[in-house]
Amino acid sequence: MLTISGVTKAFGARVLFEDATLQINRGDRIGLVGPNGAGKSTLFSLILGHDAPDEGKVSIERGSEIGHLPQENVPVGDETVLELATAITPEITALRRELQAFEDGDATETDAFHIVQSRFETLGGYHLEPKAKAILHGLAFREKDFHRPASAMSGGWVMRAHLARLLVQQPDLLMLDEPTNHLDLDALRWFQAYLKTYPGAILMISHDREFLNQLVGSIVEIRQSRLLRYRGNYDAYLVQREAQAEQLLAAYKNQQRDIQRLQEFADRFRAKASKASQAQAKLKQIERMEKIEAPVNDARTIKFRFPQPRRSGLRAIALKNIHHAYGENVVYSGMNFEAERGQRIVLVGPNGAGKSTLLKILAGVLPVQSGVREPGLNVKTGYYAQYRVEMLKPERTVLEEALDTTQMISVETARTVLGSFLFRGDDVFKPVAVLSGGEKSRLALVKLLLDPPNLLLMDEPTTHLDMPSIDALIAALEPFEGTLIFISHDVYFIRKLARHVLHVNAGQLTPYHGDYQYYLDKTAAISAQGALTAGGKEAAPAAAATDDKRTKLRDQKRFEAETRQARSRERRARQEIVDKLEKEIARLEQRLKELTAELEKPETYQQSGRAMTVNRELSGVTDDLAQATAKWEQVAKLSETMESSV
Repeated sequence: MLTISGVTKAFGARVLFEDATLQINRGDRIGLVGPNGAGKSTLFSLILGHDAPDEGKVSIERGSEIGHLPQENVPVGDETVLELATAITPEITALRRELQAFEDGDATETDAFHIVQSRFETLGGYHLEPKAKAILHGLAFREKDFHRPASAMSGGWVMRAHLARLLVQQPDLLMLDEPTNHLDLDALRWFQAYLKTYPGAILMISHDREFLNQLVGSIVEIRQSRLLRYRGNYDAYLVQREAQAEQLLAAYKNQQRDIQRLQEFADRFRAKASKASQAQAKLKQIERMEKIEAPVNDARTIKFRFPQPRRSGLRAIALKNIHHAYGENVVYSGMNFEAERGQRIVLVGPNGAGKSTLLKILAGVLPVQSGVREPGLNVKTGYYAQYRVEMLKPERTVLEEALDTTQMISVETARTVLGSFLFRGDDVFKPVAVLSGGEKSRLALVKLLLDPPNLLLMDEPTTHLDMPSIDALIAALEPFEGTLIFISHDVYFIRKLARHVLHVNAGQLTPYHGDYQYYLDKTAAISAQGALTAGGKEAAPAAAATDDKRTKLRDQKRFEAETRQARSRERRARQEIVDKLEKEIARLEQRLKELTAELEKPETYQQSGRAMTVNRELSGVTDDLAQATAKWEQVAKLSETMESSV
């Protein structure tokens, strides 16, 4: 459907692509990854025709339709949300407005009206609105939002409306640039489920690891100006990339040894008449070699421990009988909440439910209108909001801001942390005043991590971070000894850090004393039970007899006992599978080491065809290891879920 052939693209002296090649077929699900500045957005521009390659060609199959969702700043006119969601072509938009004009003018019997109506029906216009409404509901729009002007809504909701338009349009190739940035968890789960059955191809840029793992069948990495394709989801890509790097390093070392041996021979005998021709032949042999480039290790991880905060009392903070309203909109009435030292709580719930308001009340950013906010003993609160950068001084440099903490931080430590959050090289000497909003948010995050409070409140901390930076943030927070309460739509981040879930909706707080998977399982079970009860088959009559109650109680106890036994059997069966997979993974890892070591031996290349055979087996072992690891993670996760729900 789409072919990129030998594409080269440079901006001045900076080469983004050189002889890059990629094939996208119908039904492909591809994640596009690479560090910031690698060329992901440029590749999108080349495919969309907004930019032209310096060399090579981008070919799109005739009749194929491409839909694109940019990361932000999509223009919007005077249309309503529903009109925007159904504006899949300019012609349909124009026809709808003509029909509306006819109806407003009460001229529904004219020939012109019937012509417009017929064309609108032929293009499927009357089927668009029900589909658009269903999609808008899935993306968390309310019925009353459908006829609001899109321009009156925030940028995030405008992006959701444009996303709805693309899903209604259903192009052959759906190109998405960070599509989850503006979605809450409920909308994200709906969107993820919707894309799993999407009939077209998908090419997406995303820093949401869980989202990629759930949806893509291959990863395309931009590295060293090439497009490198890996089979499987993001986790499988990481395994393959590491194995490939080890293989490349072994081949590079072996070639360097060969070059050194040949060069030493030439240097020793080039001045000797009887050996001069042989020495020259060795030099020509070096020249004819196809040189293997030295592997570049671009992995960025934090190698030091962040300073730990002062220990607080057992109770970190309490809210008692809180009332909060914005005008007539009452968000909380009589709300109570308490967090203990060391807890890690994620707030979940639909947009507008009051999660950010709760976080601000906890932080003291919003004054308590009614009720009591009680911080615990020795509690120092730190609040990180996505757009809260007032703590930064514009006249300072990035490095000066990072060093402005109560902790004794060395310049080296500060620069290491700054580098993990994309401030590298001379970037640390930029004035804060010239930073973008995202850069200021990242700098504010660095300051919190270098001088952490013991009650850390974070609102969407992964926004503006790439995957290595998200890993760096997780690495910083995992050993954190204080209390962490946060909001995030990044499921990978939530799974790594949250140990408790607090569902916020319509002013009500519902705690789940388990991790995110526990929350998902519990809410799914509650929904299933609710659906069953609504069907009437399990609903008990209002005036049931005493004997019936006793019988049902016995049946319930018998059912619970049988359920426990079934769980025990299933747990043992799953553990057997986990043990078997762990043995297989250990065997494959050992074989991987043996094959890699063999590639490092010069004698391997002296046996005809041996190196090719080893490389072929190494590729197969790498694939088998990726599949076994993915299967192990899936089964182990299910086993953990069973343990937590017993």
